[in-house]
Amino acid sequence: MSRILRPVVQAFLALILIAGFASGGLAQDDGKRLRTEPLTVQGTGQTHSFTVEVAVTAPERSRGLMFREEMAADHGMLFIFEMEGDRYFWMKNTPLPLDIIYIDATGKIVSIAADTTPFSEQTIPSGAPAKYVLELNAGTSAERGIGVGDTVSSASMTGG
Repeated sequence: MSRILRPVVQAFLALILIAGFASGGLAQDDGKRLRTEPLTVQGTGQTHSFTVEVAVTAPERSRGLMFREEMAADHGMLFIFEMEGDRYFWMKNTPLPLDIIYIDATGKIVSIAADTTPFSEQTIPSGAPAKYVLELNAGTSAERGIGVGDTVSSASMTGG
């Protein structure tokens, strides 16, 4: 490649890369890169079924549902951490209001942050050790009667 053409090509590629990140276009924003699986929440005599995207790696968990503008009513995202611990989430770059459900290593819901504020940079603590975090559309927990003490299960949570 000529000495004149090389800087032009590099600048062009840099612009494409910057534009992709600025629009969220190069990052996972449509769910196609994450695998999905069924998940159930067992409450007082009721079982609620969802299809969740599974975020396992640090980049997947970091990205989460950022830049998503819609999600089906029976869908969500399950975040899996290596160990149980205090968790802190936020809504930066997330236009969807969400219910953030913190789940311990045994699958028991330990806390729910309902109806979170889109785009907020305020941290949302788990308040108790959690190994899993489930994000659903805002209001889903209240509508379905999902509460602290209910149990959550999926193949990823049971090692399947």
